[in-house]
Amino acid sequence: MATAERSTGSTTTGQAGRLARIPAGQRQPPASEAYRSEAKGYDQRTRQFQQWRELLVRRLPVESGDTVLDVGCGTGLCLPLLREKVGGTGNVVGIDESAQMLEVASARIARHGWQNVHLVSAPVMDAVIDVTADAAIFCAVHDVMQSPAALRNVFDHLGPGAVVGAIGGKWPAPWLWSFRQLVADLHAPFITDFTGFDKPWRHLTEYVPDLRVQQIASGAGYLAIGHVAGD
Repeated sequence: MATAERSTGSTTTGQAGRLARIPAGQRQPPASEAYRSEAKGYDQRTRQFQQWRELLVRRLPVESGDTVLDVGCGTGLCLPLLREKVGGTGNVVGIDESAQMLEVASARIARHGWQNVHLVSAPVMDAVIDVTADAAIFCAVHDVMQSPAALRNVFDHLGPGAVVGAIGGKWPAPWLWSFRQLVADLHAPFITDFTGFDKPWRHLTEYVPDLRVQQIASGAGYLAIGHVAGD
Protein backbone atom coordinates (compact mmCIF):
# COMPACT_ATOMS: atom_id res chain seq x y z
CA MET A 1 0.00 0.00 0.00
CA ALA A 2 1.61 3.25 -1.10
CA THR A 3 0.35 6.72 -0.40
CA ALA A 4 1.51 10.29 -0.72
CA GLU A 5 -0.09 13.58 0.23
CA ARG A 6 -0.48 17.05 -1.20
CA SER A 7 -1.95 20.04 0.59
CA THR A 8 -5.43 19.19 -0.67
CA GLY A 9 -5.31 15.43 -0.42
CA SER A 10 -3.21 12.30 -0.83
CA THR A 11 -2.47 9.79 -3.55
CA THR A 12 -2.08 6.07 -3.71
CA THR A 13 -0.45 3.81 -6.26
CA GLY A 14 -3.12 1.94 -8.16
CA GLN A 15 -3.03 -0.39 -11.17
CA ALA A 16 0.12 -0.25 -13.30
CA GLY A 17 1.65 2.24 -10.84
CA ARG A 18 -0.75 5.05 -11.74
CA LEU A 19 -1.44 7.63 -9.05
CA ALA A 20 -5.03 8.09 -7.91
CA ARG A 21 -6.25 10.92 -5.71
CA ILE A 22 -7.54 10.27 -2.19
CA PRO A 23 -9.36 13.06 -0.32
CA ALA A 24 -7.39 14.56 2.53
CA GLY A 25 -7.98 12.75 5.81
CA GLN A 26 -9.32 9.53 4.30
CA ARG A 27 -8.31 6.60 6.45
CA GLN A 28 -6.18 3.79 5.06
CA PRO A 29 -6.65 0.12 6.07
CA PRO A 30 -5.87 -0.12 9.80
CA ALA A 31 -2.16 -0.06 10.55
CA SER A 32 -2.90 -2.30 13.53
CA GLU A 33 -3.03 -5.27 11.16
CA ALA A 34 0.65 -4.83 10.32
CA TYR A 35 1.48 -4.66 14.00
CA ARG A 36 -0.51 -7.82 14.70
CA SER A 37 0.48 -10.03 11.80
CA GLU A 38 4.11 -8.96 11.48
CA ALA A 39 5.11 -8.46 15.11
CA LYS A 40 7.78 -11.15 15.07
CA GLY A 41 9.39 -9.67 11.98
CA TYR A 42 8.95 -6.03 12.98
CA ASP A 43 12.48 -5.55 14.32
CA GLN A 44 14.02 -6.73 11.07
CA ARG A 45 11.53 -4.89 8.87
CA THR A 46 12.20 -1.54 10.57
CA ARG A 47 15.93 -1.95 11.13
CA GLN A 48 16.62 1.05 8.87
CA PHE A 49 14.96 3.25 11.52
CA GLN A 50 17.16 2.07 14.39
CA GLN A 51 19.45 5.05 13.99
CA TRP A 52 16.40 7.29 14.54
CA ARG A 53 15.56 5.51 17.78
CA GLU A 54 19.13 5.89 18.97
CA LEU A 55 19.16 9.57 17.99
CA LEU A 56 15.95 10.27 19.90
CA VAL A 57 17.08 8.62 23.11
CA ARG A 58 20.57 10.08 22.87
CA ARG A 59 19.16 13.60 22.61
CA LEU A 60 16.60 13.04 25.37
CA PRO A 61 17.81 14.91 28.51
CA VAL A 62 16.91 12.30 31.11
CA GLU A 63 19.14 10.86 33.78
CA SER A 64 19.50 8.04 36.23
CA GLY A 65 16.45 7.66 38.46
CA ASP A 66 13.96 9.23 36.02
CA THR A 67 10.72 7.63 34.89
CA VAL A 68 10.09 7.60 31.14
CA LEU A 69 6.98 6.67 29.14
CA ASP A 70 7.63 4.95 25.81
CA VAL A 71 4.37 5.74 24.01
CA GLY A 72 3.56 3.14 21.36
CA CYS A 73 6.56 1.07 22.40
CA GLY A 74 5.83 -1.78 19.98
CA THR A 75 8.33 -4.61 20.31
CA GLY A 76 10.40 -2.55 22.73
CA LEU A 77 13.26 -1.46 20.49
CA CYS A 78 13.70 1.74 22.53
CA LEU A 79 13.49 -0.03 25.88
CA PRO A 80 17.19 -1.04 26.13
CA LEU A 81 18.25 2.50 25.20
CA LEU A 82 15.94 4.07 27.78
CA ARG A 83 16.83 1.53 30.47
CA GLU A 84 20.49 2.37 29.99
CA LYS A 85 19.78 6.07 30.54
CA VAL A 86 17.59 5.77 33.64
CA GLY A 87 19.62 2.98 35.20
CA GLY A 88 18.47 0.58 37.85
CA THR A 89 16.89 3.30 39.99
CA GLY A 90 14.67 4.71 37.26
CA ASN A 91 11.62 3.27 35.53
CA VAL A 92 10.52 2.76 31.94
CA VAL A 93 6.86 2.23 31.07
CA GLY A 94 6.03 1.00 27.59
CA ILE A 95 2.48 1.45 26.28
CA ASP A 96 1.03 -0.31 23.25
CA GLU A 97 -2.30 -1.71 22.15
CA SER A 98 -0.90 -4.62 20.14
CA ALA A 99 -0.70 -7.75 22.27
CA GLN A 100 1.47 -9.39 19.62
CA MET A 101 4.01 -6.57 19.71
CA LEU A 102 4.05 -6.58 23.50
CA GLU A 103 4.77 -10.32 23.53
CA VAL A 104 8.04 -9.55 21.78
CA ALA A 105 8.72 -6.64 24.14
CA SER A 106 7.98 -8.80 27.17
CA ALA A 107 10.42 -11.45 25.96
CA ARG A 108 13.04 -8.74 25.55
CA ILE A 109 12.50 -7.57 29.13
CA ALA A 110 12.65 -11.11 30.49
CA ARG A 111 15.81 -11.84 28.53
CA HIS A 112 17.57 -8.88 30.17
CA GLY A 113 16.05 -9.52 33.59
CA TRP A 114 14.90 -5.92 34.00
CA GLN A 115 12.76 -5.34 37.06
CA ASN A 116 12.08 -1.66 36.38
CA VAL A 117 10.72 -1.87 32.82
CA HIS A 118 6.95 -2.31 32.69
CA LEU A 119 4.39 -2.72 29.92
CA VAL A 120 0.81 -1.47 29.63
CA SER A 121 -1.37 -3.29 27.11
CA ALA A 122 -4.05 -0.83 25.96
CA PRO A 123 -4.78 1.84 23.38
CA VAL A 124 -2.87 4.93 24.48
CA MET A 125 -6.08 6.91 24.98
CA ASP A 126 -7.37 4.29 27.44
CA ALA A 127 -4.12 3.20 29.08
CA VAL A 128 -4.02 3.19 32.88
CA ILE A 129 -0.77 4.93 33.70
CA ASP A 130 -0.07 4.75 37.41
CA VAL A 131 2.99 7.02 37.50
CA THR A 132 3.78 10.68 37.05
CA ALA A 133 6.66 10.53 34.60
CA ASP A 134 9.68 12.75 34.06
CA ALA A 135 9.70 12.21 30.31
CA ALA A 136 7.86 10.65 27.39
CA ILE A 137 8.94 9.60 23.93
CA PHE A 138 6.89 9.14 20.77
CA CYS A 139 8.92 7.10 18.30
CA ALA A 140 7.36 6.57 14.87
CA VAL A 141 3.78 6.66 16.19
CA HIS A 142 2.04 9.04 13.81
CA ASP A 143 -1.51 7.80 14.52
CA VAL A 144 -1.05 8.29 18.26
CA MET A 145 0.31 11.80 17.78
CA GLN A 146 -2.75 12.78 15.77
CA SER A 147 -5.13 11.62 18.53
CA PRO A 148 -6.04 14.41 20.99
CA ALA A 149 -7.45 11.83 23.42
CA ALA A 150 -4.26 9.78 23.39
CA LEU A 151 -2.07 12.84 23.91
CA ARG A 152 -4.32 14.10 26.70
CA ASN A 153 -3.92 10.83 28.59
CA VAL A 154 -0.14 10.88 28.23
CA PHE A 155 0.28 14.50 29.25
CA ASP A 156 -2.03 14.01 32.23
CA HIS A 157 0.70 11.73 33.56
CA LEU A 158 3.70 13.96 32.96
CA GLY A 159 4.97 16.29 35.65
CA PRO A 160 5.60 20.02 35.13
CA GLY A 161 8.78 20.50 33.14
CA ALA A 162 8.82 16.89 31.95
CA VAL A 163 10.84 16.24 28.81
CA VAL A 164 9.02 15.23 25.61
CA GLY A 165 10.77 13.79 22.58
CA ALA A 166 9.33 12.66 19.26
CA ILE A 167 10.81 11.32 16.05
CA GLY A 168 9.31 9.94 12.88
CA GLY A 169 8.63 10.39 9.22
CA LYS A 170 7.10 13.36 7.45
CA TRP A 171 6.49 14.51 3.91
CA PRO A 172 9.60 15.94 2.27
CA ALA A 173 9.37 19.06 0.09
CA PRO A 174 6.37 19.03 -2.31
CA TRP A 175 8.55 19.12 -5.42
CA LEU A 176 10.38 15.90 -4.45
CA TRP A 177 7.64 13.63 -5.82
CA SER A 178 9.75 10.51 -6.32
CA PHE A 179 11.16 10.88 -2.81
CA ARG A 180 7.68 11.43 -1.40
CA GLN A 181 6.53 8.18 -2.99
CA LEU A 182 9.41 6.31 -1.36
CA VAL A 183 8.50 7.84 2.03
CA ALA A 184 4.88 6.79 1.50
CA ASP A 185 5.89 3.22 0.67
CA LEU A 186 8.00 2.99 3.82
CA HIS A 187 5.39 4.31 6.23
CA ALA A 188 2.04 3.26 4.76
CA PRO A 189 1.88 -0.19 6.42
CA PHE A 190 2.17 1.45 9.84
CA ILE A 191 -0.05 4.51 9.43
CA THR A 192 -3.84 4.49 9.31
CA ASP A 193 -4.30 8.14 8.31
CA PHE A 194 -1.68 10.39 6.70
CA THR A 195 -3.49 13.54 7.83
CA GLY A 196 -0.96 15.87 9.47
CA PHE A 197 2.03 14.11 7.93
CA ASP A 198 3.39 17.47 6.80
CA LYS A 199 3.84 18.51 10.46
CA PRO A 200 3.26 15.42 12.65
CA TRP A 201 4.31 17.27 15.80
CA ARG A 202 1.65 19.99 15.56
CA HIS A 203 -0.54 18.72 18.44
CA LEU A 204 2.46 18.48 20.75
CA THR A 205 2.84 22.25 20.71
CA GLU A 206 -0.36 22.54 22.74
CA TYR A 207 1.49 20.95 25.67
CA VAL A 208 5.12 21.71 24.89
CA PRO A 209 5.58 25.46 24.41
CA ASP A 210 9.34 25.28 23.82
CA LEU A 211 9.20 22.40 21.31
CA ARG A 212 12.21 22.50 19.00
CA VAL A 213 11.87 20.69 15.68
CA GLN A 214 14.78 19.58 13.55
CA GLN A 215 14.32 18.10 10.09
CA ILE A 216 16.35 14.97 9.42
CA ALA A 217 16.74 12.45 6.60
CA SER A 218 16.77 15.14 3.89
CA GLY A 219 13.44 16.48 5.12
CA ALA A 220 11.70 13.09 5.25
CA GLY A 221 11.89 12.92 9.02
CA TYR A 222 11.89 15.10 12.11
CA LEU A 223 13.20 15.17 15.65
CA ALA A 224 11.26 17.25 18.17
CA ILE A 225 12.23 17.86 21.81
CA GLY A 226 10.87 20.19 24.46
CA HIS A 227 9.37 20.42 27.94
CA VAL A 228 5.90 20.36 29.40
CA ALA A 229 4.86 23.77 30.68
CA GLY A 230 5.56 24.29 34.37
CA ASP A 231 2.99 25.20 37.01
